[in-house]
Amino acid sequence: MTIVKKTTEHKIIQRRDNRYAVETLKGKPVNGDEKVAILQAEGLLKTPEPKPEPVEEVAEETTEEGGEEAAAE
Repeated sequence: MTIVKKTTEHKIIQRRDNRYAVETLKGKPVNGDEKVAILQAEGLLKTPEPKPEPVEEVAEETTEEGGEEAAAE
């Protein structure tokens, strides 16, 4: 494990599997949303941009179908 960055509050360590671990200076692990926020602030973790919602086309009813049925009767 390699220390990547040491701040005034945390140590950021890169593990052998290329993931990051965050510890306090006292050696306690930091996990969850706090870990993600620290890694994003240091520029080590990129957040993906949300995908745009697909736009559904509204099917318009045509009057031609109604006219054909009336003519067939």
